Amino acid sequence: MKLFGRRDGGDAPFRWLVVGLGNPGSSYAGTRHNVGEDVVRVLAQRRGDALRAGRDQALVAESRIDDERVVLAFPITYMNESGRSVAALVRRYRIDDPAHLVVVHDELDLPPGTVRVKVGGGLAGHNGLRSIAQQLGTNDFVRVRIGVGKPPSKERGASHVLSKLRGAERELLDVAVAVAADAVATIVTDGPDAAMRDVNARG
Repeated sequence: MKLFGRRDGGDAPFRWLVVGLGNPGSSYAGTRHNVGEDVVRVLAQRRGDALRAGRDQALVAESRIDDERVVLAFPITYMNESGRSVAALVRRYRIDDPAHLVVVHDELDLPPGTVRVKVGGGLAGHNGLRSIAQQLGTNDFVRVRIGVGKPPSKERGASHVLSKLRGAERELLDVAVAVAADAVATIVTDGPDAAMRDVNARG
């Protein structure tokens, strides 16, 4: 399915789509798996905007980052079906370049609290990213990865990402969420390379 590379009827008002991944519902809020949701909520709050239910199985805020008009979205499909919502949003908002799609997600392969920016490449076994790549027919979108660390064992992988965080670890991820929100803003205003230079050099 080819969604990028064309516009239907003139310029689209929104050049950027920022998607935070997670699972819907209060039982998943505040878990490692929902740090992407946390980032888009922070970005909306900074502008005084609210995420509201839309037609594309997502909570959406039409916002701005500096002079750029940006769609902030949290798919309310479950993680492994995120691509259906993202593809619908790409069509609705006529995002014509995968480089203007930013996906924020948790990353087991990074230490807790680490933030990294990446363009394209492998999906690291992440079900949300896999669903998006399948639906869009490309991996060439921008990712903002928030480290949540590896589980103690493979058998405890699900409980690791779906457990709610408290205390020092919650504080660590709250800092990472703010850093990731700053990274998204830099991507939109100055491009992914500038965000990578700023964020990826940090320890």
